[in-house]
Amino acid sequence: MKVTFLGTGTSQGVPVIACPCEVCTSPDEKDKRLRTSALIEFEGHQVVIDAGPDFRTQMLRENVKTLDAILLTHAHKDHTAGLDDIRAFNYFQKKPMDVYATSKVQDALHVEYHYAFDKKADYPGIPRINFKTVDSRSFFVKSLEVVPVEVFHFKLPVLGYRFGGFTYITDANLIHEKEKEKIKGTRILVLNALRKEKHISHFSLEEAISLAKEIGAEKTYLTHISHQLGLHNETSASLPPGIYLAYDGLKLEL
Repeated sequence: MKVTFLGTGTSQGVPVIACPCEVCTSPDEKDKRLRTSALIEFEGHQVVIDAGPDFRTQMLRENVKTLDAILLTHAHKDHTAGLDDIRAFNYFQKKPMDVYATSKVQDALHVEYHYAFDKKADYPGIPRINFKTVDSRSFFVKSLEVVPVEVFHFKLPVLGYRFGGFTYITDANLIHEKEKEKIKGTRILVLNALRKEKHISHFSLEEAISLAKEIGAEKTYLTHISHQLGLHNETSASLPPGIYLAYDGLKLEL
């Protein structure tokens, strides 16, 4: 299995529009972060976790020609605003896109993308979505077993996903002990770390490091990073062994 970090930024991305800070004006490509998403490749299949506003750019950058499914973590726009662009895959693959999401996320998307579900209009060229309902039970995408992990983004339930020895968690600041048990034993862990200061709905850098040590994965990569976390190279140099800042385009082989 191969994992590509399509984006590692928070909801505004980095650089933030009009921001003059040293991170937003940095010439280092690792300080330029699209909205958070990941590409999972296995046995000739490709799956994306979340399809935010940069989905089109990310698919073009990685030259993704076929896509089997999209797994959604939650309904916030920075994770779903690119769903209209599945139309290209609909056209070339000649079928709807399988989109895995909880029933509550599906309800939100029926409102957000109402034109895609208006059977009376049946407008040509709309995004064609085949929803697959996700709950607490594991499921398969092709041959890949997926284990949902419930986390909390303040009071909002969000799904992380475990694929064998790899676990991907974003937009969290609380994970109950029962769900932590699903993560333990993972070899590579991805966690959100928004900034150094405490935040109402995201792990801070210190909190993410503490959880990473508790889980004890061989390697932990931090994502959903804001410009407030600091320059990539400087922050990376301050991290404990085995914990790394992810960056856009980073590829992992499992």
